[in-house]
Amino acid sequence: MSKRSVVKTHSAKGGTVKLLRRLVRGPIPLGEGRDGIAADAPEMRALLSQGLAEAEGGSLRLRPEGKAYLRRLLSQMQEEAFQDQHRVIEKAEILLDGARHAVRRNLAESPLGPLSRLKDRGGQPYFLAETVEAGERLAADFERGQLQPRVTASWEPRLGERTKRQAGGIADLTDAAAAARLRFNRAVEAMGPELSGVAVDVCCFGKGLELVERERDWPARSAKLMLRAALLSLARHYAPPPVRPRSSHHWGAEDYRPRME
Repeated sequence: MSKRSVVKTHSAKGGTVKLLRRLVRGPIPLGEGRDGIAADAPEMRALLSQGLAEAEGGSLRLRPEGKAYLRRLLSQMQEEAFQDQHRVIEKAEILLDGARHAVRRNLAESPLGPLSRLKDRGGQPYFLAETVEAGERLAADFERGQLQPRVTASWEPRLGERTKRQAGGIADLTDAAAAARLRFNRAVEAMGPELSGVAVDVCCFGKGLELVERERDWPARSAKLMLRAALLSLARHYAPPPVRPRSSHHWGAEDYRPRME
């Protein structure tokens, strides 16, 4: 079952699971009685439309496909309940096609999730919300641009055996992937060589701050400071501050002198 199907199932999970469990114990009479089920019940219509149950002889009966479906559903519910114990869900808004949409994101899945909860001495977030969003945007372009190095064996034909349609490299990229690479390269250039390395290590490769310090032979707690500077620069790249209008100028003759007010 796909994730989208699981989401749809959870929206009516209570009634559907309850009905399936009742059917496992035996057929359910059709009708408005105490132990029956209404003919227009949405849960029953859903089971019938999916071929999980059948109406026969004035009763609703569970088909073998329904039993298998119930086992899979209960297994997925248990798995998701376990995963929820390790999730840190935060409600946020994203801008998509000019409109804002409410979303839920799991901070534990992002390398910046734990960092976003760090506080400074005054109790304020050490990494501002716009810097965390900038880091996640950089990571998204890194993934969309297919820049993650391959660590598994490749069973594709060698370059010498490929046809012209299988050129490989940049020729195989989609327009979206190529555009993501271009945005990623521009973002790295905007941060500069001094700051971009730590941002890519943490946001894209998921390295921890202590690992970055060991690899670069930096003093303790310096990676956090460098990362904040990098993400502040990255946030300004993605959302440049408004340009202040220049003050008006007046042209005068050669002997013009401003008056002292």
